[in-house]
Amino acid sequence: MRKRPLSLLYYTYTTVRAGVEDHILTLLKGLDRSCFRLHLACPPALAELLRPDLPPDVAVFPVSQFVDGWLRGGRRLARYLREQRIDILHSHMFLSSLFASPVGWLCRVPVIVETSHGREVWRRGRLNSSFLADRAVSRCVDTVIAVSEANAQFLIERKKLPVRKVLVIRNGCDLARFHPDHAAPAGMRESLGIGPEDPVLLIIGRLDPQKGHRVLIEAMPRVVAEFPRVHLVCLGEGALRQELEAQVRGAGLQDRVRFAGFHTNVPDWLALADVSLLPSFHEGLPLVAIESLAAGRPMVASAVDGTPEVVVDGQSGFTFPPGDAMRLADAICRLLRDPALRRQMGADGRTWVLEHFSQERQVRQTQDLYLRRWEQWAAHHQARAFEEASGNGIEAPGALRTR
Repeated sequence: MRKRPLSLLYYTYTTVRAGVEDHILTLLKGLDRSCFRLHLACPPALAELLRPDLPPDVAVFPVSQFVDGWLRGGRRLARYLREQRIDILHSHMFLSSLFASPVGWLCRVPVIVETSHGREVWRRGRLNSSFLADRAVSRCVDTVIAVSEANAQFLIERKKLPVRKVLVIRNGCDLARFHPDHAAPAGMRESLGIGPEDPVLLIIGRLDPQKGHRVLIEAMPRVVAEFPRVHLVCLGEGALRQELEAQVRGAGLQDRVRFAGFHTNVPDWLALADVSLLPSFHEGLPLVAIESLAAGRPMVASAVDGTPEVVVDGQSGFTFPPGDAMRLADAICRLLRDPALRRQMGADGRTWVLEHFSQERQVRQTQDLYLRRWEQWAAHHQARAFEEASGNGIEAPGALRTR
């Protein structure tokens, strides 16, 4: 029934590059070009950040509901959907779907998909917490993808979305980039002032309240008391940098904590680490946890949302209640005391993520969803055309209309 590649457009409102944007990149790189012609609609600032890694065949349409305004931006998006004959519209996160999905529905885009990347902790007030808008927009959406089982539970139990519309497709990443035997570049330890036998803790993430750096720094004096040569390396940038640096100075940890800034060579930094950390207050399904375990590094992570689906407590690392600095410190010390336990958890974690969290699995399941939904739409459209033609006493068309 499908005689040409389907035109697929991703939309996101975000202006920074983080896990959601890398999720979109994974799909843009991995989808079968014989099945899809790809488009990305996003704010110009994000387009520039993604451009070095975007496949050359992806058409980029700069648009923003916040910069252009919802009315003007909606008109621009509608025009693009019609001109490019978009068959599948896929928005990432609810604020994106709130803008794009009704526009796609009005433009009669055949398949409309939304991905929820976790609990929306930004929501405040009675109107936001009632999720009335979410249920209204869901009427325009064929499928809402949840990136974890916990995410699906939130959509069904809290948002009250129809169970039939919710589908779990777990995040994945390029696991081939990570290997336990990968060595840190020569001189990397020395450049950070880390001795050859000093234990290294690594946290990768934005310097943002969500990621729990404050709790980790609060836990560090307890760790340092038992392991005086331990080093904590913070990989990432963000608005909290000055505040966190002040917290480090106030705790007298200047020689134990390093803020390394943003780097893309994540495998090198994981090779440096003995233990990886994720003390977040909320997550969808964290890519950094998948990457850490793929590199054979056990993780200590807060037990929030989809994180325990990756970091299985007592098997691939330890989990602790979010915000509990003492439990965090105890878990870190337990791993630092026992090199054999670290190796075993790292090996078990790597096996777990190779089986469940590859980007090939994510891309395949997403692609199968697109094609299945398209075929359902096409069959319904053809049946309806046949009924209308039969009712008018004329011969039914032998094929779908060309869009």
